[in-house]
Amino acid sequence: MRKIALLAPALFTACAANPPPEPIPVHGATPGHKCDAAGTERFIGQPGTSETGAAIMRATHSSILRWAPPGAMLTMDYSESRVTVYLGADRRVTEIKCG
Repeated sequence: MRKIALLAPALFTACAANPPPEPIPVHGATPGHKCDAAGTERFIGQPGTSETGAAIMRATHSSILRWAPPGAMLTMDYSESRVTVYLGADRRVTEIKCG
């Protein structure tokens, strides 16, 4: 019993010397990118091309682009750094939303 009493302070000191853990990154969030769809009306009616997608990403400050063609099933998870571009049957942009 005496040996345990003498060893206990050394064990507590070893635990106290460890630095705190790094913050856990949030899945789906890209630091420095937060989607803002204000002012994206100018893209409505444009063709759903990679050039249009790149311009929408720059305009919304997003790091992730998600295309949503008609009838597509989308996940319900929310990502503040993602922009979703909805397309009509003619493959033209009909709506732009963040998340």
